[in-house]
Amino acid sequence: MSSIAYYDANADDYFAGTVDADVTGLRNRFFRHVEEGGRILDAGCGSGRDAKAFQDAGYNVTAFDGSVRMAELAREYTGLEVLWLQFDQVEWRNRFDGIWCSASLLHVGRDQLLSVFDRLTKALKPGGVWYLSMKEGTETRVVDGRSFTDVTSSELRALLVHCGLGILEEWKSDDVRPGRSDRWVNIIAQAPRTNK
Repeated sequence: MSSIAYYDANADDYFAGTVDADVTGLRNRFFRHVEEGGRILDAGCGSGRDAKAFQDAGYNVTAFDGSVRMAELAREYTGLEVLWLQFDQVEWRNRFDGIWCSASLLHVGRDQLLSVFDRLTKALKPGGVWYLSMKEGTETRVVDGRSFTDVTSSELRALLVHCGLGILEEWKSDDVRPGRSDRWVNIIAQAPRTNK
């Protein structure tokens, strides 16, 4: 079973377990760097929890998920036209003031991370910012049919810098869901203010 097949098969349970997770603090840190009313991409939006919060805060939101069933649930929850899209299908250029990848890149294979990071970087407007979080570690694991790519802070930072981004903030956090002991690496990065 692929990671996407897992979410298709377990979408309702995953939606219920994540839609009320309180990540207000993470979003507030992101908001400080994105202009009011700006265009935000929620990449790998899952339940649509954050896309809805962005929309409610007055931002122009585009959201997608790789699981067709998760995209359907997020569409119903947010009222947005949530796209069914894989990371390797992202083709936007200079489109977004902010990109949000909350726990969504952890299923991308290590050998595909640089390509995906490059695609997302190109989707940012000059000066645009990107928040991303991934589980801390060095392993590539398979759990319940889902593949996980754990990263270190230095690995994540190196990928972003390789794509030409500057690091604005970096911190580690605990999982906000009850009973979870995962540690997360969080980074907010920024595209150069002028195109090269």
